Amino acid sequence: MKEGTARLKRSLRNSLLVLVGALALTACASAPVQEMSDARQAIEAARAAGGDHYTPETLTEARTLLNQATDDLARGEYAEARTAALQARQRAIFARHASLAVQPGKK
Repeated sequence: MKEGTARLKRSLRNSLLVLVGALALTACASAPVQEMSDARQAIEAARAAGGDHYTPETLTEARTLLNQATDDLARGEYAEARTAALQARQRAIFARHASLAVQPGKK
């Protein structure tokens, strides 16, 4: 009886490990919806801060990276899309800060 119980426990433990692993992979492989949204919002904030006028190259870089993320997402390349979206957000944040820094009274 003890051998059967031990075997059942091992089987349950192994099943649990497989389930946890599958859930972890699913989380990593999910579409970067939040990252894409964050990048869009950061780009809009940079545009509203005068990024098209004060930091057009940086804002263009952010938009290009977001377009790349969109293309990656369409191909199902979620890791690449996530990376591009995060980079787009960072460039947009930089563009916003730089735009505000050169405007009188906006610091």
